[in-house]
Amino acid sequence: MSTTTGFDSLKLNRQLLNAIGDLGYETPTEIQQKVIPPALSGQNIIGIAQTGTGKTAAFILPLLRTLNYAQGDEPRALILAPTRELAIQIGNVAIQMGKYVDLRVVTVYGGKGFSDQKKKLEAGCDIVVATPAQAMELYLSGHLVLKKIKHFVMDEAERLMDFGFTGQIYSLLEVLPRKRQNMLFSATFSERVKKISDDFMEFPVFIDVVPQVKTAAKIEQFIYTVNGFQTKLNLLNFLLTDKENFNKVIVFCKSKKNANSVAEMLLMKFEADGINVLHGDKTQQTRVNAINRFRDEQIRILIATDVAARGIDVPGVSHVINFDVPLVYEDYIHRIGRTGRAFASGFSVTFVEPQDEWHIKKIQKLAGISIKRLNLPDSVEQIQPGKEETKLREMEIDRQKRKDNPEFKGAFHDRKNKSGRKGRHAGRK
Repeated sequence: MSTTTGFDSLKLNRQLLNAIGDLGYETPTEIQQKVIPPALSGQNIIGIAQTGTGKTAAFILPLLRTLNYAQGDEPRALILAPTRELAIQIGNVAIQMGKYVDLRVVTVYGGKGFSDQKKKLEAGCDIVVATPAQAMELYLSGHLVLKKIKHFVMDEAERLMDFGFTGQIYSLLEVLPRKRQNMLFSATFSERVKKISDDFMEFPVFIDVVPQVKTAAKIEQFIYTVNGFQTKLNLLNFLLTDKENFNKVIVFCKSKKNANSVAEMLLMKFEADGINVLHGDKTQQTRVNAINRFRDEQIRILIATDVAARGIDVPGVSHVINFDVPLVYEDYIHRIGRTGRAFASGFSVTFVEPQDEWHIKKIQKLAGISIKRLNLPDSVEQIQPGKEETKLREMEIDRQKRKDNPEFKGAFHDRKNKSGRKGRHAGRK
């Protein structure tokens, strides 16, 4: 067992230091340095830090140190996460960092293994990591007892609310013991996050280790301007042909339909490299297997919707490709954060259609960046979009203009004045 001198000043015990050393960590990150001391003293914490900065260990280590050893059958710490993937990751970190301490960790999420999770809870545990809906369901069924909870953690708070878990969170807060330590972590401190933290946290220590919604400094970001879906497919095919540089790639799509279409196209050329699709229709085991295969480099390309944008800590991702521009702007930050993990360098490429320009401007403003534009390679065939795709694009651009200027009528309004209105009047006679 190795030791890690950089963590010695944080008042962690030898068992934890040995586990940290085994994992290869040498010095604590900024969020860990600032969170662990007040967390160990029992203070409430609000931690704002971008993805990939080590915030999971920032709350796991003080929990392990404070709980110290197994005690009774009912959990003393509850950690909420927005997705199954993130819950599994947090649970794994807790197990790895707690390998030399006698603490039992149970991870709870919906799906195939739900009955096994109930059995583990009944066998006794100290820390429960859960998605909110499953935590509430298990509480109501009597399988999850919360009366001894002394530590409550919300991770990725803004995403918990994005996913509609606010009701379950407030329901859980009503049944948790009043005397407890609260820790909330988020990549952004939006008004919604502020409100929910105000509702259940008294005198928290506020820790903001990065400017809000800033992208990681070591991620080089690029934009290609494209004219439609088919051109995006051609460009993606061109980029992925460079297997030496694009050696471990996540392709993000806005919908399950797009993800499946992209996968179908790529399989024709890159099936031998290994391709998996990750979205909400996939079973839990399929999703876990896909992530593990990608982590172990059995596959080169992972195609995903935003279900995978957070909580998947896979080292060595060479590129993130945004096949579709995200409409939730913070998701851009979280998507590209899959590369450049743990302060390594990384690359992101975003395909921008005309109707995306409005959104990409707002993303750049929010993140305080200017993303470099690249010329479309000459060998990439540009295919003009069809009538339906063009119509939907024009409608979306009109919608954006009306949002900026409520008096803007739009191209379709003008067409109605010229033809549609006359036709409707004639039909009434």
